[in-house]
Amino acid sequence: MNIALGCDHGAYGLKEEAKLLLAELGHDVTDVGCHSLESVNYPDYANAVCDKITDGTSQRGILICGTGIGMSMAANRHKNIRAALCHELFTAEMSREHNDANVLCMGARVIGPGLALQMVRIWLATEFGAGRHQTRIEMFS
Repeated sequence: MNIALGCDHGAYGLKEEAKLLLAELGHDVTDVGCHSLESVNYPDYANAVCDKITDGTSQRGILICGTGIGMSMAANRHKNIRAALCHELFTAEMSREHNDANVLCMGARVIGPGLALQMVRIWLATEFGAGRHQTRIEMFS
């Protein structure tokens, strides 16, 4: 699977760790940036990840900023993007199983790298449950 990966300056280190994990798991990664600790505007990277999903280049995306809030707000402005801000394992799993989230948002200043990488693993491994959940998604997509 191709995963689009983006962050702002507050999450650059965690993005680099996530990129290594994704490659280790056998995924192709489209890294849209940022590529340093220099201050940037997070909506630029949220838009770039969402564009990769919308145009079919990537099947899912991961966005990371300091809290994850800004990235999730920016991503959810895009049609057919279901970005889920998660801070622990259960919501990461449920965002896929019940909501078919195609973008995982995390806060690098909220969770540590160990938990974040576990969340990525679970989020990628969890399949969408469909059924009654599909009906609900269709109501807002």
